[in-house]
Amino acid sequence: MKIAVLGSGTWGTALARLLSLNGHRVALWSALPAEIDNLAATRRHPNLPYMELPEDIFLTADMASALEGAGLAVFAVPSVFMRSVAAKASPLWTPGTVAVSVAKGVEPGTYMTMTDIIENEIPSLKNTVVALSGPTHAEEVARSMPTAIVSASRSAQAAEMVQRIFSNSFFRVYTNSDILGVELCGAMKNIIALAAGISDGSGYGDNAKAALMTRGMAEIVRVGRAMGCDERTFYGLSGIGDLIVTATSRHSRNNRAGFLIGSGKTAQEAVKEVGMVVEGINALPAALGLRDRFGLEMPITSAVDEIINGGADPKEVVTRLMLREYKGE
Repeated sequence: MKIAVLGSGTWGTALARLLSLNGHRVALWSALPAEIDNLAATRRHPNLPYMELPEDIFLTADMASALEGAGLAVFAVPSVFMRSVAAKASPLWTPGTVAVSVAKGVEPGTYMTMTDIIENEIPSLKNTVVALSGPTHAEEVARSMPTAIVSASRSAQAAEMVQRIFSNSFFRVYTNSDILGVELCGAMKNIIALAAGISDGSGYGDNAKAALMTRGMAEIVRVGRAMGCDERTFYGLSGIGDLIVTATSRHSRNNRAGFLIGSGKTAQEAVKEVGMVVEGINALPAALGLRDRFGLEMPITSAVDEIINGGADPKEVVTRLMLREYKGE
């Protein structure tokens, strides 16, 4: 099958290699010609210098060329660019092509997930878009290290198709029908990973991080319940699994950004030093909106917003969290 990967960041590039190794014809697209020129010249992504792109991957800055003849298209762009990229793809779309989102986020204002946005811009895909999400760092997939992930869709046929296409000896794919739950987990765990990083940067220990992760997941579950998701999803790979890897790993942009903020840098300085998109910061507006819409108690999410957007001192915020009204778990 020909597969178009839209987005040449670390995740899109690592997945392009995986799909090529699985025997598919892969076209890797970027909106930035300079990125494509660099990949063509070096066959290496600057943030994955140890991974060589197979020579048979077609590199292009022309979306029409990438999508032409593709049976499947992977949307691997940051959440803030998902709508514009899907809109650009819409007039080029061939009916029958399957769409997969590997981005994690919720659009502020509309509260649409990434697959919602793709379906909104490409109406022929109604209820067949797949979300591929889970505890997956590009840095490890690029090294063919064992990884498990979830293919979620309202269409069992589409989810199983993606499962077959992506699975191999180091990349195991499970299916799930609760696509909203899977996508909520993917977006909101980034905020809790920021909190864990802020805690580390502030000099706190493993006790604090474990508490933040556990109580943070409780907040994510509250949102999921309010939106009618299957609670079991939140305790699977796309939920607690993704939270663990994002809140504890040295590869995590969100954890790294949080650490820098906890160490005294502003959010802007932290993002600049990380040098890549920090999705936890992008996810805050939608998370706060959902909190208000459903009247939910989300003290950790609110605390992260105070620090990121309100300039609050992390240690003062932690003290307030610790001294909140006592209650049962």
